[in-house]
Amino acid sequence: MDEFVFLDTETTGNDILGDRLFQLCYKHNDDLKSQYFTPPVPISIKSQSITHVTNKMVAGKGAFETSAMKKEVATLLKDNIMIAHNALFDIAMLSHEGVSVPRFICTLKLARALDPENEIPEYNLQFLRYYHELDVKADAHDAVGDVLVLEALFKRYYKQMQAMYPKENEAIEKMLMISTQPSLFTLFAFGKHKGKKIEEVVLFDRSYVEWLLEQKRQNAKPGEEDWIFSLKYHLKIE
Repeated sequence: MDEFVFLDTETTGNDILGDRLFQLCYKHNDDLKSQYFTPPVPISIKSQSITHVTNKMVAGKGAFETSAMKKEVATLLKDNIMIAHNALFDIAMLSHEGVSVPRFICTLKLARALDPENEIPEYNLQFLRYYHELDVKADAHDAVGDVLVLEALFKRYYKQMQAMYPKENEAIEKMLMISTQPSLFTLFAFGKHKGKKIEEVVLFDRSYVEWLLEQKRQNAKPGEEDWIFSLKYHLKIE
């Protein structure tokens, strides 16, 4: 039977290429572990303002690369399914440290897939915590707190998926598939057409959607794949 590793990283910033982790927490069965590390790049002011962790606080903590936790996590992820919110970001942070993630489920992707009408205004972890009224005692923007919220959110979505896919392991397989495919956006979350359906904007302002697609292509950053996929889908182009 599949086992889950609920995992979260706190990082020096949100650049998927240049930033690094300074805290990692994971929960496997009843084993909850968290540790701080000295990152190879400084924690940005923005990250400090969110996490309230400074460079002085992690000085001398040791590198994740040479830690016992790295070996523990690498072993666990080899044989189990990682659960994370915006999993591709955490996977990138782990990849920088030489840890691979063979199988994962992303609760961010699940949130979008289970909300086809875009009724949920935001999909960040803490917003979903309160939107779904999850009863969790946890501090935000701390890896331990985020892992506890993550576990509660996953259990909610797992129950929903099991109702939709009742055969043995069917729900897990569907969640794994959703997590590795691009999300399809149906509403603009920004810009002059914020809140409008993309398919409707294509009908009266196609040039804007084409322009936006070209901007996304030219300035593509990791994580923009979902928007490129969605704009192409609504424009009906390859």
